[in-house]
Parts: sequence; C-alpha cells; structure tokens
Amino acid sequence: MTDSPTHEPTGSPTSERTSVSERIDLAALPHDFLWGTATSAYQIEGAVAEDGRSPSIWDTFSHTPGKTDNGDHGDMACDHYHRWREDVSLMKALGTNAYRLSVAWPRVVPGGDGAVNAKGLAFYDELIDGLLEAGITPSVTLYHWDLPQALQDRGGWPERETAEHFAAYASVVAERLGDRVTHWTTLNEPLCSAWIGHLEGKMAPGLTDLTAAVRASYHLLLGHGMAAQAIRAACPDAEVGIVNNLSTVHAASDRPEDTAAARRMDGHTNRWWLDPVHGRGFPADMREVYGVELPERAGDLATIAQPLDWLGLNYYFPATVADDPSGPAPYARSVRRLGVPRTGMDWEIDADGIETLLLRLTNEYGARRLYVTENGSSYPDVVRPDGTVDDPERQDYLVGHLAACASAARKGAPLAGYFAWSLLDNFEWAYGYDKRFGLVHVDYRSQVRTIKGTGHAYADIVRSHRGRASRAA
Repeated sequence: MTDSPTHEPTGSPTSERTSVSERIDLAALPHDFLWGTATSAYQIEGAVAEDGRSPSIWDTFSHTPGKTDNGDHGDMACDHYHRWREDVSLMKALGTNAYRLSVAWPRVVPGGDGAVNAKGLAFYDELIDGLLEAGITPSVTLYHWDLPQALQDRGGWPERETAEHFAAYASVVAERLGDRVTHWTTLNEPLCSAWIGHLEGKMAPGLTDLTAAVRASYHLLLGHGMAAQAIRAACPDAEVGIVNNLSTVHAASDRPEDTAAARRMDGHTNRWWLDPVHGRGFPADMREVYGVELPERAGDLATIAQPLDWLGLNYYFPATVADDPSGPAPYARSVRRLGVPRTGMDWEIDADGIETLLLRLTNEYGARRLYVTENGSSYPDVVRPDGTVDDPERQDYLVGHLAACASAARKGAPLAGYFAWSLLDNFEWAYGYDKRFGLVHVDYRSQVRTIKGTGHAYADIVRSHRGRASRAA
C-alpha cells in the first residue's frame, strides 16, 4: 500500500480556533462523550471489483447514464480500501475517539446470501484492529444502502427474503467482529432506501413505485429487527441501535390544508420510521395516505420493535411544506423560505432543529441513549496556494449545531456522542464528487488528504472537552 501525503495539524491553535469551543456548553456533555466522524463503504472504499466484492445496486445505478451528476461513480472514491491506515491516522490527528463506518454487504457476502468472502471479512477485521490500536472506538453500520445487485435481481427490499438474508449477513459480521465491536447499527437512513430509492427514483435502485416503496419500508424495518436479534445472539454484550434521518416539519401557512400537509410529511419523514421500532406499529394515518397493504405476518411487529440500546439521529435540514393534492405521496411539496441561509447543497440551515429533534426523541419516544450519528454541511472548498483549506461557513455550521446539541443535553436529552459527517470528502451519491462534506479535503486525482479549517476547529473542541473532563475527574 502506498499512502499519499497528508496535511496534519501543526503548531499551536490560532486564537480563532481556540474561541470556537467557547461557543458550546461543553459542561453539558458527559465526560465519556464520543467525539467521532462518520463515513460509508461505497462512498469512500473504492476497490469495487477487488478481492471478491460483487456489484451493489449503487454500482449499477451510478453507472447508468443520467443517474448521477457528471456520471460520477464510486469505483475509486477515496481509495480507502488501500489507504485506510492513513485515514485512521487522520482520525487520530483530529483527536477523535470514535469512528462510524459501514460494512459493504457485497464485499462480505457477494451473492447476498450463501458463501462468505473471506478476503472481504479480513479487510474489516484488520480495519477494526487498526482503529482499536489508535484508541478509536469502532461503531459499525451493517447497511448503508449498498444492497448486493444479486438480491436486487431477485426483487430487493420489496421482498421478504431480503430481510432474512440481511439477518444472516448480520450474523456473519457480528460473529467475526463482535469480540471487539460492541456498538452496532442495523440500518442507516431506511427512509432514503425506501422513499428516495423506490418512490422518488433519485437513489438506487431508481424506482418510482409507491407499492414497492411501502413494501421496501416494511421489510427494511423487519430486517432491522431480525438483524438486531442476530447481532445479540452472536454478541450478548452488543449495543444495538438504528439510525434515522429526521427533520423538523413546518407548515408553509396557517391554512388547514397546509397544516394537514405538515402532519403527513411528519408521518412520512419521522413517525413512519420511529413508531414501529418503538412498539407503536405503523402509523394508521399514513397507512391510509399510502393506501398500500402491508405484507404483515404474525409476530412481525414484535420483531421490528426489538429493544433499542440507543437511537441515532442524522440531521441536516428542516422541512417547510404546503399541501399538494396532485403530487406523489405524502401529497406535500417543499416550500423555499426566502432570506434563510443555506448550505452548498441548497439545504436550509436551522441549528435549532437538531435540539428540537433530540428533545422529541427523549420526551415522546423515551430514548435511553442518543447519538447524533451524522451532521454536516457541504460547501465548495478551495485549496489555497499554501496547501490549506479554509471553510468558515462549514465551521459556523458545525459549531452552531454542536451548541444546539449541548443545549438539548442540558435540557435532559441523553446525548452520548456526536459523529461529524464526514471524515473525508467523498462520493456524495447522486450528487457525485462536486459536493464536499469532509473535515478533510480529498484531491480525487492524487488522493492527497488535507485537514480543513473545520477539521482543526473540531479538534480544538474535542481537546477542550477532554481537558474539561480530565480536570473534573
């Protein structure tokens, strides 16, 4: 393996970097708080045809003309498969003590079911050991959207057998890594897999079929429950959770029609994914909105509602919606609010939303432990002549949202960790490589990594919290 040069933090922090931590109520966060970064396999690994890995639905989707910006795909991505040691060193340079990664199902079980690929498992085996040697706690996600294409060819998530195969795959990974990994995520953002992938067609597998989308949503959550059982059978001490991308939802006006649309959007975005895993079943109002019969079998709802050790929140933006009876389910359209700051993704910035959601999960759903498992922003970064990357807008986003997280913790949210999205600039799904979320800039031609100003700021926040915790001890 050949590593590329890396720009790491050097010298003393500037006064600007020193001041960022003062904007956050770090005393509100527990002393053993996890300060992490997050990535996913298809977005960073590359090596899509090496050592026995088979194609995933994202290989197929991204190589289909017109599906991604610039025709970008994840064939090389950040070449993390070969450069993971360098990337672990970056985490250590940032001072983080946790790392949220995903395992690629088609790398471990290339056929989706059946034979296990020893070389694929060995990669994650070595990566976990490298993280632990660096003092970094691994948090493993089993599904971050890269379904083996072989299973999609047999029907994919709309079919029950996919949930069963997912549980078998979860058992394989947990049995191999469970002696060193205790923190497990079953699914990342099932909303994206079901709604964006099967209803809107903007993500893999690229379908626009409401019936398929609803069936996929059901089997994704069933797969979550089955996988949770499989993980715990292999690792009795495992801490198992699920990660949802949630949004605060606001009506565009006081009209009853818009208020009803906001309720539907909340059901579509939030309650459909939260209620079943908390033993409340699928929301009756949304079942009526979709008008699709769920493929229920006796005992399924109990399986879906496996006890959660923790709950993960991915938060990026709020939603403001108006009634749209002629549009697709949930018959609500997004409304652009004027004069509101936005990221480079054109996403509205509302740090208060993350506090609202953390408190909602605490008070409405009784969460025992919460993690912010993704939060971040994209802006067009420029490498300066001296090789540095200054990104003040991203830094403001990070600090503002961390301050809101600390405020939620002060008000009683059991927040145990924060994972910045993302460690690296990477393949941003249908947006390709133009959208950069990383704390670390990646030159995709040379694979040179450069810690951005926000990365330095994050390192300062971590140091400040750690210093406060050690003084308190």
